[in-house]
Amino acid sequence: MTSAPSLHRRLLGGLALLLLLTCILLLLQSWYSAQRSADRAHDRLLASAAQVMSDHVGWRDDRLWFDVPASALNMLAPHGDERVFYALVDHEGNPVSGNADLAALMAPLPAPGAFQAGPATLNGRSLRVGALGARLTGWHHREPYTLLVAHTLEARRAMTWQLFRDSSLRLAGIVVLALAGLVMTLRLALRPLKDLRTRLKARTAHDLSPIDVTVPRELEELLAALNALLARQRQVRVHEQRFIGDASHQLRTPLAGIAASAELALRSDDTNRWQQALHEIQTGTRRATRLAEQLLSLTRLYSPQAPLARAPVALDTLARESLIRFLPTADSRGIDLGLAEHCPPLSVDADRWQVEEALSNLIDNALRHARSRVTVGIDAAGRVLYVEDDGPGISDSAQADALRPFHSDQAQGGGSGLGLAIADGVAQAHGGHMIMHRRPEGGFMIGLHLPGETS
Repeated sequence: MTSAPSLHRRLLGGLALLLLLTCILLLLQSWYSAQRSADRAHDRLLASAAQVMSDHVGWRDDRLWFDVPASALNMLAPHGDERVFYALVDHEGNPVSGNADLAALMAPLPAPGAFQAGPATLNGRSLRVGALGARLTGWHHREPYTLLVAHTLEARRAMTWQLFRDSSLRLAGIVVLALAGLVMTLRLALRPLKDLRTRLKARTAHDLSPIDVTVPRELEELLAALNALLARQRQVRVHEQRFIGDASHQLRTPLAGIAASAELALRSDDTNRWQQALHEIQTGTRRATRLAEQLLSLTRLYSPQAPLARAPVALDTLARESLIRFLPTADSRGIDLGLAEHCPPLSVDADRWQVEEALSNLIDNALRHARSRVTVGIDAAGRVLYVEDDGPGISDSAQADALRPFHSDQAQGGGSGLGLAIADGVAQAHGGHMIMHRRPEGGFMIGLHLPGETS
């Protein structure tokens, strides 16, 4: 049988997966944040360079004139490996100076005093273009114009990777600390389970005392269920020990009688004494055999490996077959054993051997206590299979005790005390119960109520 993954592994795997997903989301957020930060920083460089260039725009020979300052170009290429482009455009959108193709990359042009930036492609190169709207500040000419500046993305990408690398290193450190804390926290949280397992493994098979250990609130129900199970096991063990002791005592009595009779017969030369000993040995053997059969029936009845095998059982046929088996015993005791005058047919879904064993025990019990008559009958309306005799019966106060194993009234027959216990077990196994009461016209009735569906 394949064992399931440990709770520690499940929790660690689940939390680690959640942490991994969180790290992926944080890395994506860090990447986009690094891109935005790099764009904002270099867009400010574009705006600053355009502002510096605008200070060198003037009016000469009836047209715009522009002298490109080197400092502005250096601002846009801090690493020296970027390509820089610029263009001066008049208010009608016509290029005045610089790269004429740059003017077509930004439309519409910004108003004077405004700056805007955006991505673009020029001759297969990816650029970032900034456009500054401005106006001449002279007394005689206040012509509006636009300065376009652009550079390639090497510096932006380098800055993006630098920012992302710094964020990733910090995040990696946080993840390592989080994993270490997670492992330690899981070990501390699962330590009560480990302590409980250690205590259970250290116990002997006979130690069914309650487990006394402090556990978290989430494990209190589990501990209570374990202690309740141990309590039930203790009760079962007490019943088993009591049952074994009673069975040993019950078996010892007929066996001791057989041994005593045999010993006395061996010491005597009287043939009459031998006949008497043989009769006593036969009686003791029958009693021991019957007791052994009842013990086996009781063990089989309560065995979890012997579940109910329900099938249609004709109770009237079963009653007649059981009567035939007990007729020799009844004749030897001078008891009239028969079927009730009105015995209607009744069929129920039940386990045949159990119902037959229960009925046999009821008849055997009645034969031990009856004076002269035992009757087997069926109450179809109440779904009861009953045995009635004219014996003293069982008092109301003793009826509950009579259903316990090995409880018998020695003054009224000296049985083993297992017959009624077996019958009661059969009734309960079929969802029914035992019925005991005195008849108004005399006699005592013990019935087996079987509520199974009629076939």
